[in-house]
Amino acid sequence: MSEWMVKELGNLLSEKGYIRGPFGSSLKRGEMVDEGIPVYEQKNAIYNSRDFRFFITPEKFKALKRFQVRTNDLIISCSGTVGKISIIAENDPKGIISQALLILRPDVKIITLRFLYYFLSSRQGFNLITQASHGSVQVNIAARKVVETIPVPVPPLPEQRAIASVLSSLDDKIDLLHRQNKTLEAMGKTLFRQWFVEEADEGWEEGTLDDVIELIYGKGLKKEIRTGTVYPVIGSSGVVGYHSEFLVEGPGIVIGRKGTLGKVIYLWDNFFPIDTTYYIKSKVESAGLLYEYFLLKTLNFEEMNSDSAVPGLNRDIALSTEIKIAPLGKLNKFNQFTSTFINKLRDNIKQIRTLEKLRDTLLPKLMSREVMVEMVASL
Repeated sequence: MSEWMVKELGNLLSEKGYIRGPFGSSLKRGEMVDEGIPVYEQKNAIYNSRDFRFFITPEKFKALKRFQVRTNDLIISCSGTVGKISIIAENDPKGIISQALLILRPDVKIITLRFLYYFLSSRQGFNLITQASHGSVQVNIAARKVVETIPVPVPPLPEQRAIASVLSSLDDKIDLLHRQNKTLEAMGKTLFRQWFVEEADEGWEEGTLDDVIELIYGKGLKKEIRTGTVYPVIGSSGVVGYHSEFLVEGPGIVIGRKGTLGKVIYLWDNFFPIDTTYYIKSKVESAGLLYEYFLLKTLNFEEMNSDSAVPGLNRDIALSTEIKIAPLGKLNKFNQFTSTFINKLRDNIKQIRTLEKLRDTLLPKLMSREVMVEMVASL
């Protein structure tokens, strides 16, 4: 059994391998453009997404080039939701980070990228990052001199690679299922557009979203959200916990009302939407709510913000959106036709949750040596 050393994080980084995003005065909102070189934000680390809201000109990029992301960088969220990590892949676009992100570049002669990523993503690593954070109103990651002292266990490189290989194999399967689900979602959107936009009958009634659905406020949970109980608790960004009771019978649809504005989430089973969301009640009584789901996915809710301080979806504006109202028979035919590949999407989500649970169970055990890599690798 090989010996593991413990090193401070700062000693595991390459030269100039710790880069905090530029001060706000260096990257002002007014300097952003509609197209150009993307700015990586908190959400790109938190959700491992690569959709961008803000861009800069080549001239501005040249001035801020020291904040550029490179392949195999780790980007870490530094404000509010602290400590979420994403790896910059080879095919990710060239861009710079915002002030709410941190770049870490490991010295690969000492520690592999994937091992450091998995350690910082583990419960132990995440706790160390968040404990090195401060702020009573808005939590911020601690100063560099504090973060760089975070202790990191460092096995020999072959053992690092073996541990990372086990965890990466699970992540690769999860990623494949996510990509399949994006394809299934795209198929539904394409079909919706074909049936209800491109082939819309001129005789269909002109109406508004209010003719099709109600938007109902979610409910605040007074009791602590409990994990391990039956029903998912849904916030504006998705599942935030579980509870012993449900508020809405599935299938159902939730829309982000505060925070993550306008995210549309489909739920097959009973759930509890909290007060940062709306849930919908259909007025057309179509089977399965798939028509309503893909209709809502076509609308730009981000432009319906009613609160400049905290993003908020204005219900009246949303419900006044003009639409063409198709016959009920057309809606039900669409729901029946799309249900086959949407059921496949549901099966994929179940597999993803199973694989994520396995990965999240293995991760701390591997990092603490409770489970040895040779035993896991042979499974």
